Amino acid sequence: MTTYGTIPTSLSAGVTKLEYISRAKERLKSGFGSRRPWKEMFNFRSIGFPSGISGVIGRIRTNLAYFRLNYAIIMLLIVFLSLLWHPISLIVFVVMMAVWLFLYFLRDEPLVIFGRTIDDRVVLIVLSVLTILFLLLTDATSNILFSLLIGVVVVLIHAVLRKTDDLCVDQESASKAVLFAGVASSSS
Repeated sequence: MTTYGTIPTSLSAGVTKLEYISRAKERLKSGFGSRRPWKEMFNFRSIGFPSGISGVIGRIRTNLAYFRLNYAIIMLLIVFLSLLWHPISLIVFVVMMAVWLFLYFLRDEPLVIFGRTIDDRVVLIVLSVLTILFLLLTDATSNILFSLLIGVVVVLIHAVLRKTDDLCVDQESASKAVLFAGVASSSS
């Protein structure tokens, strides 16, 4: 019996797993492609005080638009470090990060549950609420809130002190950061 020209089914299943992994890697690379180099972010020659309140608001908007993924990484790192002394919370945090990766970041197709297509905004809202709820149920509420406060302060200090003269921000990303900058400036 010859099997010339046929592909074993176990191999095709392996190929689909490899394809999924390679697509996941590509999506992560493209997502982290908007991350700016850390050398550029912490360029000490670009640190200075703004001239006034309009300069502060302008710098916050520009820096939030330009360094948004870097700021998100810093915030997540601060929350992660605050949970080191709460192992249950840390496990919940890592599990929820995995859920976020698979249900939100690494999906190629829309999420379908019981034959209905779920909008990405609904997935985003549900995952955000569940993440906060599960973390708050682990009795680390004060640590989480304190670490988020520290993260916001660190991000705002950098956003105010980092000069924006050498940054090139496109209009689309700047308009997306306007809402976040308004929230950030009202909380300080």
